[in-house]
Amino acid sequence: MRLAALFTGGKDSTYAIYRAVRMGHRVEALLTVFPTSAESYMFHYPNLHVTKLQAESMGIPQLTISTKGVREEELKELKSLISQVADKVDGILTGAIASTYQKTRIEEIAGEFGLATLSPLWGLDQWFLLDDILRDGFEVVITAVSALGFDEGWLGRRLDEEAIAMLRLLSEKYGVSAVGEGGEMETLVLNCPLFRKRLEIVRARKIWHGDSGYILIEDARLL
Repeated sequence: MRLAALFTGGKDSTYAIYRAVRMGHRVEALLTVFPTSAESYMFHYPNLHVTKLQAESMGIPQLTISTKGVREEELKELKSLISQVADKVDGILTGAIASTYQKTRIEEIAGEFGLATLSPLWGLDQWFLLDDILRDGFEVVITAVSALGFDEGWLGRRLDEEAIAMLRLLSEKYGVSAVGEGGEMETLVLNCPLFRKRLEIVRARKIWHGDSGYILIEDARLL
């Protein structure tokens, strides 16, 4: 199929693109919704401005739209964005893994335009998925955390075998999602087999608020 991918720059949406390409699909466009609030129920929040560099590295056109992040209302912006590609693609690609809230709403909107949906990561074992992401050459950095057990030291940490082992401990103790799909953790892909150039964070600073925080990327470039 010709697909438009919902894209945040994080590990899930990027790995979904990688899986879809390996399945023989063509990703014709990246769709990115920019929430102006971290309280969005649907969309990734920190550092979305960097996605334009990732899109350039993949050589895929990107379409963007802003939303205030109000529950249900933000779906109108997503619908508007999908309407711009509805006559050019066969389906919408998502990185959904276990969030029925996100998956069903995307399916409903896609269905209104007669589009299929593809979620190649849906229902996969989350720990195996993290292992697959590393094995397939993805270089991922953690850009935000918001859950019991996380501290400021997680910000900017690479997702590697040691980090995954620590996530297992947090999951056992606090019930943290392995992939952070509930908002416990946000990530950014710096490099992967889809990229023609590697993303480098040139300058960033940590924003911490007692039990949660994020990295604010002030400058980045492609190498």
